[in-house]
Amino acid sequence: MLDPDTTWPNFSEGDLDFVIENVAPDAADPAALKKLVSQDPQFRDAMVGDDSLLERILNDEEIFLRISPALYFEILLRRSYRDLETASYTEEREGRASIPVFDTPDVLKFMKRPGVIEYLASMMASFTRIHSYVVPVRVRKGIRRRVRYSDMDVDSLIHFAASADPAQRFGYYKRIADVCLFLSGVFPDSASRRTVVAGSTPAGSRWRLRRTIEEYEREGRRFYGLAQDHPAARALELSAVFATLREDFTSARKPLTFVATRFLHAQKRRLFGIAPAS
Repeated sequence: MLDPDTTWPNFSEGDLDFVIENVAPDAADPAALKKLVSQDPQFRDAMVGDDSLLERILNDEEIFLRISPALYFEILLRRSYRDLETASYTEEREGRASIPVFDTPDVLKFMKRPGVIEYLASMMASFTRIHSYVVPVRVRKGIRRRVRYSDMDVDSLIHFAASADPAQRFGYYKRIADVCLFLSGVFPDSASRRTVVAGSTPAGSRWRLRRTIEEYEREGRRFYGLAQDHPAARALELSAVFATLREDFTSARKPLTFVATRFLHAQKRRLFGIAPAS
């Protein structure tokens, strides 16, 4: 079962030390600044968005030995917001071409919604750790076979969500929606055309069609809606974020694409592995 406790955590002590040491190295009371970063969203925005942090993480090949992936991606997302403030358009893939879309105000408005940047950073960080599972699947009465799937496999996740106990479905709903957002945002080329790909599913199919951007968006909206309505979302205070992602899925892709294009380049395959076909 997927872990349902998927809120964005507070920064670790090491993350907070990294922020203060690089942004305010001469602070008289570092503990007070770390408390503000943890508790004040505006102060967090100002500190984590500081240029000194961006320069440090982009020039340190061993940065993940010093900070968490969640802080790394939050730094990139906050800098992306500042860069998008001066951009007149975003880009979308259409085949092999990039086309300008004049939707920057909508993207900026989306990114300013409470909790959105923190959620996107935590979500991107989760894809640096891809997990695989082996589960028994009933073939017919008395006969089961073991099926291996990864938590990037949308088809398998949908299958298991449908058969899971209702109380356990939240983790599946969230992961399905996150995969759809992540792949369509960070690896849009892999979803720009409908192609046939190899792969097994719990139902036993060996070949299936790769989803298009539009299909990822449709599935992403649907499963963020299901996650939003699940009691676990209210308990974890994620309902409002899921509602925003469902309503503004197209805008949600844009900061991910901007980060991948502007800062990650070819490095994204090393960070996340080659995007699987889902």
